[in-house]
Amino acid sequence: MLVAAAVCPCPPLLVPEVAAGAAPELDAARAACSDALGVLAAARPDLLVVVGTAEPGGRGPFPQGTPGTFRGFGADVDVRLGPATGAAPERELPASLAVGAWLLERTSWADAPIEGLGVADTLEPERCAETGRELAGRAGRVALLVMGDASACRTLKAPGYLDERAAPFDAEAARALGAADVAALRALDPALARELKAAGRAPWQILAGAAHEARLTGTLLYEDAPYGVGYLVATWS
Repeated sequence: MLVAAAVCPCPPLLVPEVAAGAAPELDAARAACSDALGVLAAARPDLLVVVGTAEPGGRGPFPQGTPGTFRGFGADVDVRLGPATGAAPERELPASLAVGAWLLERTSWADAPIEGLGVADTLEPERCAETGRELAGRAGRVALLVMGDASACRTLKAPGYLDERAAPFDAEAARALGAADVAALRALDPALARELKAAGRAPWQILAGAAHEARLTGTLLYEDAPYGVGYLVATWS
């Protein structure tokens, strides 16, 4: 059963060594993420699953101890998804899960076993719901760390250029995440999310599937669009 969730953005820029001189610009987002992880720890889960989008080679489950790196982003920073288990990982974490692993290391997570799940940003809403229900049934007390950005089309200099539909999309996502509104998250249009480069849509809908019968309460901790990309931090408990 799902007992808690934290929703965080997943840009590698959250890692100060990647952001370099621009690192202070995301200090508030980092602080909100730390607060969100505190809610996960307070829930005392039996299992934590980190969920984020990934390219084909980074999809599927990742066991505890899987390594990740930000060397591809110009930073000599390596991470690991929880303590090493002794088993030799077959592959590295995709970027979204590596950011999640970095957040967990930053807060010295040691409250429950950890697993990762990389999914396609095109995953259909029905399959997202099924995946969420499967994750919620993995243990008696399951927590999710849901990694995903809102639109990347908020300004002229945004990665996806300016799209007038981006701000309303992000506002509804923020409202739904802050209210733990499962129905509203399920209703997010995957085609529109794709056009707006909102990589968080599938992970958010997985969360909605996991929380179907959990009756959790949501809190929005952070909402902003630095660099023209919507970043949201929320907790469900």
